Amino acid sequence: MEFLASLVETPLARALITSSTLYLLVNAAHILGIGMLFGAILALDLRLLGLAPVVPLAVIAPYLSRLAGAGVLIAIVTGLCLFSVRPLEYVRNPAFLAKLGLVALGLLNVAVVHFNPGWRAVLAGNAPTTALRFSAVLSIVLWISAVIAGRWIGFL
Repeated sequence: MEFLASLVETPLARALITSSTLYLLVNAAHILGIGMLFGAILALDLRLLGLAPVVPLAVIAPYLSRLAGAGVLIAIVTGLCLFSVRPLEYVRNPAFLAKLGLVALGLLNVAVVHFNPGWRAVLAGNAPTTALRFSAVLSIVLWISAVIAGRWIGFL
């Protein structure tokens, strides 16, 4: 826990603590990253489940995947910055721990999908497999749950 306590003394954490504007901007960027991630993932998952069948999956899937990847990168970087301000409080918060677990499961699901032959088949223009559709439902549940857990952090 000493390592975590020392995070508060880093120049970045000190800047975030002393500047309400910087904290506000990093927090806004975190929300933007979450929005990009969730918006792209939800659109892709719904398309995999059959919504908007006129939109070719082979065209939209790579774009939405990259957009979600950019969103997760922004959310992780800004999340680490926000974490540095109160690390000991966050690691003791069950909602924060739940959020981390759900994000980890969401990212694991992404990895499973992208290394699945069904994903390569979709990119080649084929219909999504049952396994891919199941992963889409799981993805929606995991990411919605992660967002809820994230909002819950401030209430515990």
